Parts: sequence; C-alpha cells; structure tokens
Amino acid sequence: MSAPTPRRPRVRAPELVGKGGWLNTGGKELDLAALRGRIVILDFWTFCCVNCLHVLDELRELEEKHRDTTVIIGVHSPKFVHEAEHRAVVDAVERYGVHHPVLDDPELATWKQYAVRAWPTLVVIDPEGYVVAQHAGEGHAHALEALVGELEAEHAAKGTLRRGDGPYVAPEPVATDLRFPGKALALPEGGFLVSDTTRHQLVELAEDGESVVRRIGTGERGLADDPVRFSEPQGLALLPDGRVIVADTVNHALRAYDPRTGEVTTVAGTGRQWWQGAATSGPAREVALSSPWDVAWFADRLWIAMAGVHQLWTYDPATETVEAAAGTTNEGLVDGPAREAWFAQPSGLAAAGDRLWVADSETSALRYVERDGDGFAVRTAAGTGLFDFGHRDGDAGQALFQHPLGVTALPDGSVAVSDTYNHALRRYDPATGEVGTLATDLREPSDAVLVPDSGEILVVESARHRLTRLRLPEEAVRVESVAHRTRREATEVAPGELLLDVLFEAPAGQKLDTRYGPSTRLLVSSTPPELLAEGSGAGADLSRRVVLADGVAEGVLHVSAMAASCDDDPENEYPACHMHQQDWGVPVRVVPGGAERLPLVLAGLDG
Repeated sequence: MSAPTPRRPRVRAPELVGKGGWLNTGGKELDLAALRGRIVILDFWTFCCVNCLHVLDELRELEEKHRDTTVIIGVHSPKFVHEAEHRAVVDAVERYGVHHPVLDDPELATWKQYAVRAWPTLVVIDPEGYVVAQHAGEGHAHALEALVGELEAEHAAKGTLRRGDGPYVAPEPVATDLRFPGKALALPEGGFLVSDTTRHQLVELAEDGESVVRRIGTGERGLADDPVRFSEPQGLALLPDGRVIVADTVNHALRAYDPRTGEVTTVAGTGRQWWQGAATSGPAREVALSSPWDVAWFADRLWIAMAGVHQLWTYDPATETVEAAAGTTNEGLVDGPAREAWFAQPSGLAAAGDRLWVADSETSALRYVERDGDGFAVRTAAGTGLFDFGHRDGDAGQALFQHPLGVTALPDGSVAVSDTYNHALRRYDPATGEVGTLATDLREPSDAVLVPDSGEILVVESARHRLTRLRLPEEAVRVESVAHRTRREATEVAPGELLLDVLFEAPAGQKLDTRYGPSTRLLVSSTPPELLAEGSGAGADLSRRVVLADGVAEGVLHVSAMAASCDDDPENEYPACHMHQQDWGVPVRVVPGGAERLPLVLAGLDG
C-alpha cells in the first residue's frame, strides 16, 4: 500500500503582471487561468546575475523532459536601471538561450506579490493554481524534478492535469556574422580572435576587425575537443607558448586553442560546476570551476575571473594545476589580503605592470590585485558596493559605473573600462585618480582591445553584434552625472533585536546530511559593518537573533546559507547528496514598528 500524498499548504498564486509584457509567446498575453492544468515554475531572474544564469542551465533538462506537463516562465525582475529597458530584456532572452515565456516586470510588481527577496528564486504552482514550493538560489533541479513527478501523478489521478504543447513561441533568427560577442584578443600574427558567445564559437577576424577568416567550433552547445564544442565562451588570453586560453563559461572549463594548428584541448575543469566544500586547488582537470568569465596572464600564471563564486583563481600551465587565489566566495566589496577580500561577479581582467585590473561587475567597481609582501592584496580604485551605481566622472572616490564587464590596459598607464550597462567606454588614470568617459552610444560594450601600432581601440559592442573601431580621444567626453540605487525597496525592520530565519525543508525523499557534522551553515554580515551590534559571523543554525545598532538608520544585511541533503533510502548504499545555497543582500531601513523577523526561504514555504 503506497503512502498517502502529504498535504501541502494551499496558497493561491497571485496573478502575473509586468509592465514590459510577454516575450517568447508569439505576441500573446498569458495569465494563470490560461495555464490552469499545467505545472508552472516561475523563475525570478535578472540577466546581470550569474547565479540566475546557472539556474537557466539547471532547468534545461527538466524543461525538455516535462515539456507536455510543465511550463517554465521567467519573471525578469531588474536590479540595474539598464535591466529595466525592454530592449535589453529582449536581447538577454536571446543571448542566454531562454526557450520559455518571459514576463518583463520592470517595476517588480510580480516580485512584490510573491514576496521574493533574492535572485534567483523559483516558485512552483500546481495545476489548480496554488503555490506549493519556493526555492532560492542554485542547486534545486533534483528537488524540482521530484516535485514535478509527484504533481504529475497526483493531478493525473484527480483529473486536473492537462497535457499538450506549451505557450513558448521561438523568435525569428537574425543573420549576423557575430551574435552577442563577449571578448576579443589581438593575435600576434595579425587579426583578432572573438568569442562569439551566443553561437558557442570562436571567430577569427581579419585586421579590419570585420571580415571573417575562420570559425572554431561546430556552433552547437557542448564540451568536446573533437569536433570542437563550446558553451557560451567568454574571456581570451595568450599564453607565453602562443596558445590562447578560452574561458568556456557555461562548461565551467578552460580550453586551449592553438592558432597555428587549429587544435582545441581542455586544460582545466571537469565540466561540472564547483560547489561549496569541493576542492579549491589541485590537478586542473580534476578540480571543478564555476563560470570562468575572463582570463589574463599576470605574475607568471594565468588568472581567472571566477564569476560564479566571486573569486579569482589561477592556472599554472607548467604544473597543470589550479588554485583559488583571491576572494572568499562571499559576495560584496571588501579590500585587503587577497584571500580575505570579497568580490561580486568579477568579469573582466587586464594585466598592466605590477597590477591586475578587475572589472567587478555586481559592485559596479574597478578593482586591482597587486603584490603585498609574499602574497597579494586587493584594492578598489572606484566603486562603493552592491547597490550603488550610475554614470559619474571625476574623482575616483565618488565616480560611478554600472555593471562593467571589461577592462583594458592603455599605453599611457591608464585603463579603459567597458562600462556595459552605461553603454560607454570609461577611463581611469591612476596618476590623477580621475575617471572620465572616452565614448558613449555603445551598446552593452563587454570588452575592448587595442589595435596594434594605430592609436585605435576595438570595442566589443555585444548588443550590436560587432566590433567598433574608435580613435582613442585625447580628451574625455562631457557626460551629465547620474547616480542610482537598486530598484528593490528596503525592508522596514524594528530597532534592536531581529530574528533572521532561513527556512529550509529537505526535498521529498531526502534528509539533512549529518554524517560529518552540521549539515547547515549560516554566515551573516552587514554594510556598513556598524549596522550589526551583535550576531555577525558564521554558525550552523539557520535561525539567528541579531541586534541592530543604535544610530544606524539603514544598510544591507548579507546572509549566506547552505544546506546539504542526501537521498533517504536505507537500501541505497551510495545515496546521492546535494548542496543548496543562496546569498541574500537585503536592503533594510530601521523604523519603529518595523518587522521583528526577517524570513528568507532557501527551500520550502514560510508557514
């Protein structure tokens, strides 16, 4: 006799509303009534967020396997001002291969209705229109697979499951030589190599930066050396031996391309994503990576912008080893010794003399690494944190960028910043400490490369699908200053004691893995640090009482939670185990009468 299906909370799903309308539906409007009878998974995402991109890839297999019963709907909920532009959302849906309907919600209307607090968040709605689960962060594909199977069986028996084709309608393809290119590199023998990211290829261009010489890769997503397949490649860097290292981002791997022979080999990564607790050093082919976004040769090794875990790693081709070199995996802007520093999705690297420049995209900051005694230290040239951004020139201490993805060393010792969401090429001069604007009216520039012996620079205009040649100007362009903060509303909390309550329910058929000690971990900090009088630091309990300091009216609570669960079947000698993790940056405002409890759902529902 089978066990009865457990009763779930009955919470009616709010309607789906977004001022930007619907994408990937052939022009049709969708509502929950039209989706009744289907299992619906809402994916709250924003295209700047690498964790959201990870979830897009996690969902691909489930989306295909359950296409006749399950509809995934992306709810695009912007962090940056640029992400609220409808055209930018249209581009992102194509850029990242989103093959399901997307609701463009620039004013966060549906985000607020579902009380979402983090990117990414997944909400499951059953065929009768009730919310049955919520998951924040990555690593939930196995739980969703099990839940979808349960819902299919339950609602098929009740007669409330409707099978058939979903509402997805593919947009018409557009013919261009490049499609959302990511990074570019000047080749020693002339010409340029470009990562043609959305088409999963490398493209060699002639010296004019336009004519296609050859393509490397089949154009099909995958991880293979023969025939060559990439998956959304990004950064490119020359090794001293003449090979080009490719940051094969969605494959979580480094590939080596030899321009002399055309051969491609995999030199680092396992093809699987790195998770907390995995090795952070060792033989390069045996250590998992996480969304390597750019690469650069510096200090006799290759440095890797490991966007997926907010770190910098290194690869030594002589020993064929990798190692985490800077960053703690916590997301934020903290300077200091390299291994104690915090980054937020580092996405661009450029070596110049004794500094490695870093475009730290989610903090909208320009950072750098330099030697410090026997090790390295991280400093910030411009930028303030996760939630402040804009377009402001002048003294670097008050200058603002908006999600820069690229940085380029210039001949005079300054650096050019591909200020992606400001559609601009900016310049920082270490000699004067000033930030200026070199060019505007670029469309999502993601990198730039100097044209040898010309005084010109080629800018990768990613959303215009081309490389644009510019003369390096002698004077900066005058731009009206503008400053922004994230569009998310601050949560009002009461002064004094606050309960941080991270909710986690192990998926059906699993239990918390306590074989080697505590199966959960909670790390709490704040910006500014003075916001928390008590309660910061690490611990095993997912609930914690913190004390907000007197005299600090607002700030951001940084909460990082992890939970490990394993299959709960005594007959299975080797149960599969899974890691669930999420980082929240919650803007808070301290007001009398505010909330005394802050619930954060990792997996489950807040009762």
